[in-house]
Amino acid sequence: MKIYHSFAEVRSDLEGGATTCTDLINDYIQEINSKKELNVFLEVFETSAMEQAKRVDEKIKTKTGGRLAGMVIALKDNLCYKGHTVSASSKILEGFESLYSATVVDRLVAEDAIIIGRCNCDEFAMGSSNENSAFGNVLNPLDTKRVPGGSSGGSAAAVAGNMCIAALGTDTGGSIRQPASFCGVVGYKPSYGRVSRYGAIAYASSFDQIGPITKTVEDAALIMEVISGKDEYDSTASSRPVPPFTKELGNTPAKLRIAYIKDCLENEGLNPEIKTRINEVIGKLKAAGHTVEPVDFPYLDYLVPTYYVLTTAEASSNLARFDGINFGFRSENATDLESTYKKSRSEGFGEEVKRRIMLGTFVLSSGYYDAYYSKGQKVRRLLKNKTTEILENYDFILLPTTPGTAFEFGQKSADPIAMYLEDIFTVQANITGLPAISLPMGKHSNGLPFGVQVIGKNFADSDVFAFSDYLMRTC
Repeated sequence: MKIYHSFAEVRSDLEGGATTCTDLINDYIQEINSKKELNVFLEVFETSAMEQAKRVDEKIKTKTGGRLAGMVIALKDNLCYKGHTVSASSKILEGFESLYSATVVDRLVAEDAIIIGRCNCDEFAMGSSNENSAFGNVLNPLDTKRVPGGSSGGSAAAVAGNMCIAALGTDTGGSIRQPASFCGVVGYKPSYGRVSRYGAIAYASSFDQIGPITKTVEDAALIMEVISGKDEYDSTASSRPVPPFTKELGNTPAKLRIAYIKDCLENEGLNPEIKTRINEVIGKLKAAGHTVEPVDFPYLDYLVPTYYVLTTAEASSNLARFDGINFGFRSENATDLESTYKKSRSEGFGEEVKRRIMLGTFVLSSGYYDAYYSKGQKVRRLLKNKTTEILENYDFILLPTTPGTAFEFGQKSADPIAMYLEDIFTVQANITGLPAISLPMGKHSNGLPFGVQVIGKNFADSDVFAFSDYLMRTC
């Protein structure tokens, strides 16, 4: 099978007659089957993907194909696709068939993208290593002894492992960017409200965003042009016009002002080689005439606690619907209504999901609401104000995506706090609702990739893509 490094290469071969969409689907299915041990796909949609491929081939022949004609895309297993199974990688939804499609899925299909299957992930998107799936771990295609990151680990592994050209994930606290860093691909978290969340199985509604995982910045920008925009089914989706995100790619930007958070680069948990690479990027930007300055962000230690107090509270509410009554798993050991609730949830949810539901229920409970949830919301506002203050004086914030490279299975899973701290550099963008991207710009001496992260101003997604493209070309 030919390995494609961008959608532009795919389109060139399709339009030149070197391949067809049906050939692509056959090749990708063969590749997926040859790498089953990675446990990336929970299901390959062979029949529907081939039907789509045949339709798109006809459109390409008549030159009526959409903007994504021939793009083979995988979905994280928490995105609904009508007539297809979706489970959020949880036993509690095993075998559940979606009655409707997520808005992002409808928009992809309308532009002739081909959905090839659903990817394994941490259960209900709760995790940083893809060790929490009810259906087993996803292995990192670059080193099978190591995690691919989470929670969109299957999506990142699918792209890195050449099992599709792109994938969609969801990002609640870094769940697109962290696995992108670990797998050496591009991962984009949009501004909150830029993309409709309709049809994404919710973890924490005020944090979740759907975004692309790709091999190039251009492909991520192109997918974002298609999936962004207002949606009558999601009141949090912004009605702001969607700019042409790909338009500014390839240009040399005017002199920029870029901040880097001094506290991040001096963090004792940051791998020295990642710090060196960030400093190297800073040096190249300065040499090109851009202003790059350190800024203080004294609240770094508050990011992760604030994130987990607020997201677990929202998860406690969002996951209340999975009760063994209306749909999904129902315990065979239940004898009455109360035992149906208790046993179905106890047996259907995994340990990490139960941990977060209980933590969220606790912080929302009478007597603790003000001490935890209410205070967490106040700290969130403080963190947002400080980040906005930085971006009033600078165009972008530059920082690492992750403290280190992909770690080995079991290395952190016994210690939830150590695992939660994997999100220390990514949760800021979700807490503040800002756009952020992980770019595969580093390679460690251990042979593994790592990402450099850029955070932009609210709804300045187009600027983030333009700057990211510039970084990838020059640094």
